[in-house]
Amino acid sequence: MQKPAGTLDTVQVLAASTVLLSALFAVAGILFCALAMWSARAFLRASRRSPSEHPAPPSISILKPVKGIDDGLRAALRTHCTQDYPAAIELLFAVHSLEDPAVPTLRALAAEFPALRIEVVATPLVLGTNGKMSNLAQLLPHARHELILISDADIAVGPRYLRRIAAPFLEPTTGLVTALYRGRTHPVERPTLGSRLEALSIATDFAAGVLTARFTDRGLHFGLGSTLLVSRRALAAAGGLEVLCSVLADDHDLGAHVSRAGFRVILSPEPVSTAVPAYSFRDFWLHQLRWARTVRAVRAWSYGGLVFTHPVPWALLCLVASGGSLFSVLLLVLALLARMAVALLIGYSLVGDRAVLRDLVLLPLRDCLALALWAWSFAGNTVEWRGERFRIEAGKLLRIPSRHAGKQPTAPTAIQ
Repeated sequence: MQKPAGTLDTVQVLAASTVLLSALFAVAGILFCALAMWSARAFLRASRRSPSEHPAPPSISILKPVKGIDDGLRAALRTHCTQDYPAAIELLFAVHSLEDPAVPTLRALAAEFPALRIEVVATPLVLGTNGKMSNLAQLLPHARHELILISDADIAVGPRYLRRIAAPFLEPTTGLVTALYRGRTHPVERPTLGSRLEALSIATDFAAGVLTARFTDRGLHFGLGSTLLVSRRALAAAGGLEVLCSVLADDHDLGAHVSRAGFRVILSPEPVSTAVPAYSFRDFWLHQLRWARTVRAVRAWSYGGLVFTHPVPWALLCLVASGGSLFSVLLLVLALLARMAVALLIGYSLVGDRAVLRDLVLLPLRDCLALALWAWSFAGNTVEWRGERFRIEAGKLLRIPSRHAGKQPTAPTAIQ
């Protein structure tokens, strides 16, 4: 039985529209890849023109919030204790309670490096829903030095890291230095699919986005939690750490406040590494969703444009909708080549993630998931972290009480 002509016309119009729109979006994604690579080139050129080290390095206080103990914690912290840095440094650790399981590890680290000032400070007050910043705000008065370095406890660095991130402070207009990072999976256990996708996301999507934002915004105007090296003068002008105790994207907002106070935010060419847990697929999805909703909350306009930055899923849709036309096949090949080029130039070469080569085969899956996450991020404004749920309102965190909880916990969960 033949279908009515009108029905066929409608189907053909829908198919043609799908082919056209998906092809346009795929081309836009390929152009974004080109822009990301150009942005990386501009960053590398600017980095070569900048001094690589400070001739008279200022003293640095390293502040780290710690909650619980993870594999590799001590090894990551040791990389800060073995720095080739001629000026004074100190390591200060904030724990909500001295009963925290990480405290013995921190004290053992202090015993291993008696020449360094290493202190563990209890920070029991609750200054807001962002537990990490609440702890850091209470830790700051214990710091003695000119520059304040804030980074997560799992960050591992190279031996000349402090020399290189201190170099931009030769310029008095520099207020904050931040850095890109790569994912570091477990050194012994075989990485899960979730952890491989997470590390690939950091090396290819996240780093490319930061470099592109730096290029299109004519400078960086936010910070990254992997490295936040800030001068006391800039920190005071930005309102201190207390103003960040209830915000979701504390690292982003610290850089934004410093920039608005009239200081420059510099992206260092010295990448660091962050631990990537052995995520299940669900853990990976929830972490990426929290990340997506965080970006949506702080960069709403540019976040909407991310729909144009994923060429592979759009090219796949074009291939299906066109019935495998030659044009759609060529478009898919071009999209894959563009994404591989970004992964190799930015993820492998610039960020230094050697696992990118192993995981190139996962790029199409990663890109399809990225587009799905982008769409799903608009379906709500709640995020989950360490078993607790929060609602995002105007960039701030509001805890959602558990239906099964009686008394509310006194300490907020750190959002890292």
